[in-house]
Amino acid sequence: MSEETPHRRRPRYSGKNPRRFDQKYKELAGHPDTIARVIASGKTPAGTHVPIMVDEILEVLAPREGETAVDCTLGFGGHTRRLLQRIAPGGHLIGLDADPVEIAKTESALRAEGWSPEVFTARKSNFAGLHAALAAAGRTGVDLILADLGVSSMQLDNPARGFTWKSAGPLDMRMNPARGISATQWLLKISPSALEEALVENADEPDARLLATALAGKNFETTTELASAIRQALPMRSTELADKAIRRVFQAIRISVNEEFTALDALLRTLPACLNAAGRVAILTFHSGEDRRVKKAFQAGFREGVFDLISAEVIRPSINECRANPRATSAKLRWARKAR
Repeated sequence: MSEETPHRRRPRYSGKNPRRFDQKYKELAGHPDTIARVIASGKTPAGTHVPIMVDEILEVLAPREGETAVDCTLGFGGHTRRLLQRIAPGGHLIGLDADPVEIAKTESALRAEGWSPEVFTARKSNFAGLHAALAAAGRTGVDLILADLGVSSMQLDNPARGFTWKSAGPLDMRMNPARGISATQWLLKISPSALEEALVENADEPDARLLATALAGKNFETTTELASAIRQALPMRSTELADKAIRRVFQAIRISVNEEFTALDALLRTLPACLNAAGRVAILTFHSGEDRRVKKAFQAGFREGVFDLISAEVIRPSINECRANPRATSAKLRWARKAR
């Protein structure tokens, strides 16, 4: 008679609420009551992502039945689902994402919801690969293009991905872990002057020179090691100000490691050629460096007659949305329409 495997209880966490990502097993498993409670508290359940400014995006893109669309940043599929609902029946959407981990999960979820390959196609690519994705699909242009430039909550919250400084994890930050170098390697090889430039350009960091001197060429294996070094470099700052500096440094490094501005510039260059006549594009940005690029590209396209309409002002999320989802606070939406 075989021995029975002894029952092992799930490890309990101390305190009222779980703090570590791996302890949030009810959220990660999709437990309805827990999910509802987390959302009601103004937080994003672990392993999920709340799409930002959905109604505003649908208003400016005005998707219609039978149209073709591209979601340049598929992520958790929140925006994609709403677009698919509008362009069906007869429409088709191509979803791009550079993250091989998340794109597989989202494609599987959308297939389970009934979105067949005839309606939805997923392609592993960042938004710089928009033109190649259309060519692979046998299309010369589409009616709608959406690009949400924010990092998804699934990436931010999971310590194993190296984006968060709130829990110890490898200092990686790559959207695609199979490409490029990690944040640890990037910091080791960069000079103080180059790091200072990145901190200013990518995050408007006021203490860029001081932090660059303290961090460039140093070896930081974990996210918490880097966060601690930032605090030590700013000993006179309050905890709140030091936390803001940490967020800015992590943002600047992430943008550089993933060459996000290079990809955005490539997207903006190819946009007009990828849109059908009267096609609409909406881009959601999260900091000034991104927004400046989008604003200038749309304005230049308008002056040259490529676009016949562009957003007069930046569109921001409502107070209610920011209260319900604090990660929406820094979002800015701009849109343009290709000339008829």
